[in-house]
Amino acid sequence: MPRHSLEALSSRSSGRAVTLLTAVAALLLPAAFLVPKSLAANSSESGYAHQHTLIDAVGKAFIGYWNSGEREFTPEMRQVVDYWFRFHAIKAGISLALLIVLVVLGRRIGRMYVAAGESGRGARAGLASGGVLTLALAVLALVLVIANIQGAVAPFTSALSLMPVAAPHGQLAGTLAQVREQLRASQETGHRSPPAVDMMVGDFARYHEAVVVMSAVLVLVFIGLSAVLWKRFMSTGPSDRRPGRRARGWFAALATVFSLLVAVLLVANLSNAAHPAAGLAGFFAGGF
Repeated sequence: MPRHSLEALSSRSSGRAVTLLTAVAALLLPAAFLVPKSLAANSSESGYAHQHTLIDAVGKAFIGYWNSGEREFTPEMRQVVDYWFRFHAIKAGISLALLIVLVVLGRRIGRMYVAAGESGRGARAGLASGGVLTLALAVLALVLVIANIQGAVAPFTSALSLMPVAAPHGQLAGTLAQVREQLRASQETGHRSPPAVDMMVGDFARYHEAVVVMSAVLVLVFIGLSAVLWKRFMSTGPSDRRPGRRARGWFAALATVFSLLVAVLLVANLSNAAHPAAGLAGFFAGGF
């Protein structure tokens, strides 16, 4: 078969693959936001799909849990935590599938951009725009994966973040005042904390440890990717004007920037992971 025929066949195949991957991504993106609430809820939790109902349920369950004086969750608190775990696990799974599709789509677009060559300026402009959009969505998907794995690892702390701790009212305000006092006393005097406080401190530590671990892995991945791309970029001379060299340069720079951003995320969570009691006190004081 003539070479131009093979190239045309390859181009059509790549075009179909990009179309299919784009369609899958277009389905997964809204699914990541719309599907988890309904899938995570059973018949008794259908109201949790409404944010205000879920927030009220978390506040009431936390009041009951704190008043129980036990480490183990009350049935109401367990129901909320189990729902919130399922919600994050489902959302993390969909987001991960979206991320994989977007990475594959980005690679396909990159190859088509390089194959277009200098003669296909119009095609390359369209592919470059598609590549930028794909990259932006991939970053969003990665953020969703990290946030929802974190929520699934420590659903109790994640659920507590829904409470209006900065401006509580009614019985919740009194309960949070007691929690803050117990945290302050345990840090200042070293006295044994109530079982519920121990539970919260341990879960708060896991909440931030999850991000530390994921961030450390991502930093290594982005550093390795950056090194490979910079090496390939430098292996071609500055006089080389081919689109492939410029694309490698841009992606090498982006990988370097992402490694720095993820390193900042790691450092930001490291303090709370190392000193969870102080971090939890800060959370209940209105910060997170």
